[in-house]
Amino acid sequence: MGKGTDARHSASFDLSQPLTSLSRETGDSSHIDAEQLTPHRGRSYVRGGSHPSLSRHLVWEILNEAARQYGSSEAAVFCETGTRWSWTQLQQKAEALAAGLLALGLKKGDRLAIWSPNNEQWLLTQFATARAGIILVTINPAYRSSELEYALNKSGARALIMADHFKSSDYLAMLNEVVPELASCRKDKLVSARVTSLRTVIRIDSASRSDMPDARASGTWHFDEVMKLAGPASQQRLQELVTTLDPDDAINIQFTSGTTGSPKGATLSHYNIVNNAIQTVARLHLNHQDKLCIPVPLYHCFGMVMGTLGCATVGACMVFPGQAFDAGQTLQALTVERCTALYGVPTMFVAMLEHEAFDSSSLSQLRTGIMAGAPCPRPIMQRVISDMNMHQITIAYGMTETSPVSFQSHINDDIDQRVSTVGRVHPHTEVKIIDTAGQIVPPGTEGELCTRGYSVMQGYWQNESASRQSIDEAGWMHSGDLAIIDQYGYCSIVGRVKDMIIRGGENIYPREIEEFLLQNEKISDVQVFGIPDEKLGEQVCAWVVPVSGQLLTESELQGYCKGRLAHYKVPHFIRFKSELPLTVTGKPKKFVMQDEMIKELSGTNT
Repeated sequence: MGKGTDARHSASFDLSQPLTSLSRETGDSSHIDAEQLTPHRGRSYVRGGSHPSLSRHLVWEILNEAARQYGSSEAAVFCETGTRWSWTQLQQKAEALAAGLLALGLKKGDRLAIWSPNNEQWLLTQFATARAGIILVTINPAYRSSELEYALNKSGARALIMADHFKSSDYLAMLNEVVPELASCRKDKLVSARVTSLRTVIRIDSASRSDMPDARASGTWHFDEVMKLAGPASQQRLQELVTTLDPDDAINIQFTSGTTGSPKGATLSHYNIVNNAIQTVARLHLNHQDKLCIPVPLYHCFGMVMGTLGCATVGACMVFPGQAFDAGQTLQALTVERCTALYGVPTMFVAMLEHEAFDSSSLSQLRTGIMAGAPCPRPIMQRVISDMNMHQITIAYGMTETSPVSFQSHINDDIDQRVSTVGRVHPHTEVKIIDTAGQIVPPGTEGELCTRGYSVMQGYWQNESASRQSIDEAGWMHSGDLAIIDQYGYCSIVGRVKDMIIRGGENIYPREIEEFLLQNEKISDVQVFGIPDEKLGEQVCAWVVPVSGQLLTESELQGYCKGRLAHYKVPHFIRFKSELPLTVTGKPKKFVMQDEMIKELSGTNT
């Protein structure tokens, strides 16, 4: 579909409006008050408009309304298992699970953790916990036993829903390290010495059925068992809970990556995530006729807020290609299910474009989606638009602590705006760029990005000092990201405050060098970071992933930089890699790269 021709609508609602009331956001943004989106009074301060309006709906009300409006329409498709649910079925199953959780003794305000890749049970758990007023603690599937123990104890989790295993991860074995009592206790009598709050463990794999017992887990419930557990008393309690729930109640704890110190649990409310979901899909013009492919992880806001909850606000169908991202599975899902939208990080799009099945995949129905998590090189964006037919793909920026999206491009922003910026500020959101003294800088000047508005988290769970360090007295969330807002209100992320390299007194921003190197046609991906140096303080190091089939040498790349970059910005150390270490959400683990380089260089003369 060509630019400017889309006549789709997106749902926008509050407690005084029925969900059937629709409001349109046009792609050209001509209806938006320009004074809201461009820097105010010659300073890097922008404020989004008031459309779509903010909602006071609960997460559960969103699902109820979707079931009421779109009952028999498909809500969720799980390609790997063949499971297909309508909105009515999803609502009924989530209701049954919510009642089952109450029957286990869980109550409003208790924390329930989930440790699993994407699957049917994850989706049900997201909506069931919200229905029962239970706070969902999302745990990274990549966590190991020590990280699991930390997250369970920090959140005070009373229950854990978990997969038995995924790929090489034996979750049950890791949990047994932390809670050895599971092997011998009754499932209704769990008492853990190391995780004193934990009383219930629920396993979701077929291998945990009663006809296939596992000696390591006599003290666990099976997910299907809990689905059937509720009696009249639990059902009655569930109905009585409705009047006690509030949009400002905490509903989700998401642990940050923990690249600097222990992970912190960002605490989000119904109000936070419902509204961010609404704002995000409105900018895509998503509606009940769309099918959104979700290969990104559900444990992160990208999957569970922008993805599943976003679909529920407009009745769009969620399509899950597999338990975790696989390029082949995703291409097959896009083709077979005829998805119209796709979420992913740049590395996912690269993997699909380079996959052997790409040329035989049918992607003509694709039109929109979101690419987030890292900057997208221009050649990749050009191919996504032309070869994947995603003419209306958007770029989004945010952080878990802001529920997550603060900036997003419009569906017909030009390619330069999509590859060099993260778009314009979201509605109902304020953003300013400040210098080290806390003063707002002029447009075009880099500084730290700060966000204020409905999306800012309640704080870090049981970590008041960290909350105060991140959210100031005026309510501004300090991101730690270095950014620039131009005269038109478009934002560019230029790096992390902590990633800045100081070499011989010169401040070097890795993002600038990365963007320069990505202009080289032989480079597929690159990360730049600092390495300690006795004479200069730090030296510039680059890890480079060449384009498949291309050969690059260190001297060739340094020659490419010389005369085009200031001498102190030219990478002193260059290493060629087949891939870069990334988080599950596709963000580079620079601390891992730094650690490896320091080990490699220790004892050598630099």
